[in-house]
Amino acid sequence: MAGKTTRKSGNAGSGEVRLLSGGNPQIPKGDGDAPVQAYIAAMPEWKSDVGRRLDDLIVRTVPEVRKAVRWNSPWYGIEGAGWFASYHVFTRYVKVTFLNGASLDPPPPGSGKDPDSRWVDIHEGELDEEQMAEWVRQAADLPGWDGFDTL
Repeated sequence: MAGKTTRKSGNAGSGEVRLLSGGNPQIPKGDGDAPVQAYIAAMPEWKSDVGRRLDDLIVRTVPEVRKAVRWNSPWYGIEGAGWFASYHVFTRYVKVTFLNGASLDPPPPGSGKDPDSRWVDIHEGELDEEQMAEWVRQAADLPGWDGFDTL
């Protein structure tokens, strides 16, 4: 099938990871840092560096953050307050979604059917860490989405 490839995840002994259409890694759902790091290691090309930088930035900005992988995407939240951000790999960019993004100042530029969510598409060389840290800080301070619990 076109767009379906596999690659080493970068974790010793972890084997092959299937890349879905657009290059998004297919990672089993799980809670904690390990599945998120497996996802980041499997992100293709320059996107893996963006994933590492996003993860580091979120952990620095929100030290009490909790992590999970659901629907082949890393999720970040606060215990008892819900999930505030997630990201997903596409062919030409990494899409960072803030579940409460419409309440951020300024709101991220992307919007759709959900009136609360907003996102930003990060293309190669375009991660604005200062703006991203500000959005992460604001998003973590707001009530998040409680759409799934931990395993």
